[in-house]
Amino acid sequence: MSDAPMPEPEVLVTRAGRLGHLTLNRPRAINALTHPMVTLMQSALDEWTDDDAVQTVLLTGSGDRGLCAGGDIVSLYRDAVSGDGQESARFWADEYRLNATISTYPKPYVALMDGVVLGGGVGVSAHASHRIVTERSRIGMPETAIGFVPDVGGSWLLSHAPGELGTYLALTAGMVGAGDAIALGLADTFVQSRRIPELIALLATTPADDAIARVSEPAPPSSLLADRAWIDAAFAGDDVGRILERLRAAPTDTARDTLDLVAAKSPTALAATLAALRRATHLDCLEDALRQEYRVSVRAFFAPDFAEGVRAQVIDKDRTPRWNPATLDEVDADSIAAFFDPLGDAELNLPDRSGSLPLQRRREETPK
Repeated sequence: MSDAPMPEPEVLVTRAGRLGHLTLNRPRAINALTHPMVTLMQSALDEWTDDDAVQTVLLTGSGDRGLCAGGDIVSLYRDAVSGDGQESARFWADEYRLNATISTYPKPYVALMDGVVLGGGVGVSAHASHRIVTERSRIGMPETAIGFVPDVGGSWLLSHAPGELGTYLALTAGMVGAGDAIALGLADTFVQSRRIPELIALLATTPADDAIARVSEPAPPSSLLADRAWIDAAFAGDDVGRILERLRAAPTDTARDTLDLVAAKSPTALAATLAALRRATHLDCLEDALRQEYRVSVRAFFAPDFAEGVRAQVIDKDRTPRWNPATLDEVDADSIAAFFDPLGDAELNLPDRSGSLPLQRRREETPK
């Protein structure tokens, strides 16, 4: 009989007082989401919905590097190069259903967005009723850097950010700190990381709003808001090529540096991302955006740039992706439009909440 210790669960599900606590538990991978992790989170949330003893749900990440670095893109890459894509499609379907569950959860759902929070990590935190950032927070949607498109509700969140700040973040694949995350609408409240243990203890005995109020502080200033004039001017419109032209002609060094950031990304991903953001502004609710993202994710998965982007950034780490097509001029508008075509019987099945409360109003009315 082996004496090897049993591996810990990838999600720790615990309770203390009035608190149900979910801890993402893959610290060596900065808690990157696997399909079993999504399933475990969904199961716990479903169970706690009707459990009167659980009054608040808390999401944290193991280790000191971050809440969640996104989806497990190595598994997705393996499916892209040797599989038929069915496992990836099932993962996205369950992940997006989890995102929708979080956004309408009937109890306070507190997400501690401490450290790195990327991609899928945004999906399990930025749709929460209570979203907390710290001085260590680094939040972003890096999909265009790997030939993909912001998903997990990212197109909804970024398209509803002030002005063109969301477009800027999506096309640069950048990361922002606490002040910028709050300005973008990705978070609500600032808490010093040293006070996290105190907050967790309070949540076990105290209503969520009261507990958070006792440890929160004014957020740091937002540098993006200070740059909003040139960002709004440069990132307007529906044409990535025109955005690059405006950045090239901009009078500030910051804008010209941004040109290099955007130009290095997958041309296909840039065009599809901008289209997704513009379309999301006309949708009624997060669920509609998730359905749209599912169509785009399935199509982008089979396009050449996703596997190539993951290879360059994560597998071989040579940081020199060979995009196909290589330039924006070669990107076919009809091929981008086809990303958004319905999937027929394979459409993502989510509840119809088109008449539900707007996200901000729902947060304000979350019961204590």
